[in-house]
Amino acid sequence: MGNEQAHKPGKSEVFPAIFCKLYLPSYMVNFYESVLKHPGYYRQFNCSDSLITVFNCPLEARLMKAKFSDAWSQFNYLFYVVEGNKIWHTARKSYSIGSDTCVFVRKGAWIFENFLEKGFCVVLFFFPDKFICDTIRAKSKPLNNSLPVFEPVMILEKSDTLTGFFLSFASYFGGTIEPDPYLLELKFKELILTIAENQKNEEILSYFCYLMHENQQVTLQRVMEDNFCYNLNLEQFAILCNRSLSSFKRDFQKIYKTTPGKWLLEKRLHHSLLLLRDQHKSITDVIFECGFESPSHFFRSFKARFNTTPHAFKNATY
Repeated sequence: MGNEQAHKPGKSEVFPAIFCKLYLPSYMVNFYESVLKHPGYYRQFNCSDSLITVFNCPLEARLMKAKFSDAWSQFNYLFYVVEGNKIWHTARKSYSIGSDTCVFVRKGAWIFENFLEKGFCVVLFFFPDKFICDTIRAKSKPLNNSLPVFEPVMILEKSDTLTGFFLSFASYFGGTIEPDPYLLELKFKELILTIAENQKNEEILSYFCYLMHENQQVTLQRVMEDNFCYNLNLEQFAILCNRSLSSFKRDFQKIYKTTPGKWLLEKRLHHSLLLLRDQHKSITDVIFECGFESPSHFFRSFKARFNTTPHAFKNATY
């Protein structure tokens, strides 16, 4: 893989054949930056590297040009759905998100499935890792959750306190004066602390604990395993790992004893073996779900690695 890029997700349970036929691979959109670039579409308030925004439903619906769109974010984000529905496709599973739902999404990549006939109204918050950690450390009672696995998308437990927070915040978007940045920072902290006080939010509390005590080697491995099948370049992988490009390459070499490009190619090729054993999947489906940039790239790489063709391997499986 000469350009050392990862491409699209490769999980059979996430991407049915119809999805492969409807969606054409493209570059990954930086979700955070795309929202920042469209203040005319979204009412937004900035607070350091955090952002709050509200979607205007009719406009947002017309902005969606395709049923599927792929994106990534260097920041975790949380949103409350006022109205509408979308599906988040990740490398692990899919999540259908509807009205009156509060969701936390870990930084990384995913694919939106849009419903073009209706809008999607949300209140959206971006949270850098450091902001979350600094806020949690200020708590008088430390967190002690320690779940070993965190899903990319986490549904928060409903509560009167959390609902009250979003209701109180609605007045800011309805007003004509932008809130003071310090007040916004306090509201961000209030939201994190409100979530942290609810012990039923076990998964996200464990993720907060992980952020505060993360091992840099484990972080890099987690980012790569969660996102290897997306079209992220090495600079974007480095950002997700909180590293410069040079330190990312150096640390990657120490951990995996190979280059990122070689590792990504090997990862996708071995995943293709699993998918080729599925009699319901075509070669085209497999190419897409493993993230190869073209059929010729897949066939050439597969033959060089396994000394056979994908068709021959698939036929020999049955």
